[in-house]
Amino acid sequence: MENTIQYIKTNKDRFLNELLDLLKIPSISADAKYNGEVARMAEATAEGLTKAGCHRVEIFPTKGHPIVYGEFTKDASLPTVLVYGHYDVQPPDPIDLWESPPFEPVIKKTEIHPNGAIFARGSCDDKGQFYMHVKAFEAMVATGDIPCNVKFMIEGEEEVGSANLGEFCNQNKELLASDVILISDTSIIDIDTPSITVGLRGLSYVEIEVEGPNRDLHSGVYGGAVGNPCNILCEMIASLKDENNHITIPGFYDDVEIVSLEERAAMNKAPFNLENYKKDLKVNDIHGEKGYTVLEQTSIRPTVEVNGIWGGYIGEGAKTVLPSKAFAKLSMRLVPNQSSDKITEIFQKHFTSIAPPSVKVTVKPHHGGEPVVTPTDTIEYQAAHKAMQKTFGKDPIPMRGGGSIPIVALFEKVLGVKSVLMGFGLDSDDLHSPNEHYGIDNYYKGIETIPYYFKYYSELKQ
Repeated sequence: MENTIQYIKTNKDRFLNELLDLLKIPSISADAKYNGEVARMAEATAEGLTKAGCHRVEIFPTKGHPIVYGEFTKDASLPTVLVYGHYDVQPPDPIDLWESPPFEPVIKKTEIHPNGAIFARGSCDDKGQFYMHVKAFEAMVATGDIPCNVKFMIEGEEEVGSANLGEFCNQNKELLASDVILISDTSIIDIDTPSITVGLRGLSYVEIEVEGPNRDLHSGVYGGAVGNPCNILCEMIASLKDENNHITIPGFYDDVEIVSLEERAAMNKAPFNLENYKKDLKVNDIHGEKGYTVLEQTSIRPTVEVNGIWGGYIGEGAKTVLPSKAFAKLSMRLVPNQSSDKITEIFQKHFTSIAPPSVKVTVKPHHGGEPVVTPTDTIEYQAAHKAMQKTFGKDPIPMRGGGSIPIVALFEKVLGVKSVLMGFGLDSDDLHSPNEHYGIDNYYKGIETIPYYFKYYSELKQ
């Protein structure tokens, strides 16, 4: 691996500049007006895989955005690692909260990233992280240090629920046949404290519409007599939790995994400073479910969160109306044993049942995904452990993450393969928020660590 690591050091500036170019492409999968840019990003991803050394590269169209596939076969008798990532990004809104334009990447030093961080939408989630694999792969091919076969599957719809990925996997099982799936779309504790994600929460995402009168009304003439959809929506949402922030939806907790006291104690040994946490977020206090620590609230407990709420007049100045309609988007993070379909059904039934007769409520499901827990006693995990141990100089800590990557459960179900979640971002990198960023040190550390994963996995697999 010495030649590979030297190659990486020699080409660090080029690796960084190539990533900056990718970050200039606004590949926003959620907004149809950016479809051309998403397609351009797919082409750029394919070009990057070709230049890195893939023997075969192909862009597969789907009913939505395309999937980019790459393949390098060294020897059919050797193990195959399938690298998954996504080239699409979240919308950058609200634009006015960005300190620099979201698709004009800039490098700035921060307290957490003293050597600089790349500020741009997608820098950490997931362009910076999937591109680490492309550059690590390039280095291994260029130096002849690649120990196994490699496949890439980089999709363009992860941020909108990967709606077409399941069909693609079902139709291309032979093409995607592999021994392990390696994913970098998660985080480490900090640049000095490596960790490996061993669990993810699932997701149920819904949109709500509350409809009252057939038109907006004068709030003076009709206020007090006609049900206000905005008021009623807020009251209904507020009723979803009690004074201890415990979810009140009947049956919501029926299948929730009960984590042992021993595992909870081990989980809370991870470095965490509550005061620094509050300081970073500029909040006076936390507001989670009573009886659980922050580390537990954000990993082993389910949630109900409003992602957006609107209705009525929100322009400049005043307009005294009683709105005809109100809307909200809401996500529920799920934990092991919970089913996204079941939770969505439970939510729909409950939310419509608590609506007063003065309004009509519609709950529209969007997308979902299942929670996963990955074992730590496999050679796949052990290879990640050894790789991080090698480059960080200390043992990584196994951690459960609070986010969702729905395709992890899908891969195991359809392809019959376990995934390893070896990410290098930080939770504080403002993923999905204005001013998303990714530490340059994290980017390089990922490129240096990934070749060791291939090395150790190939050795353990023999």
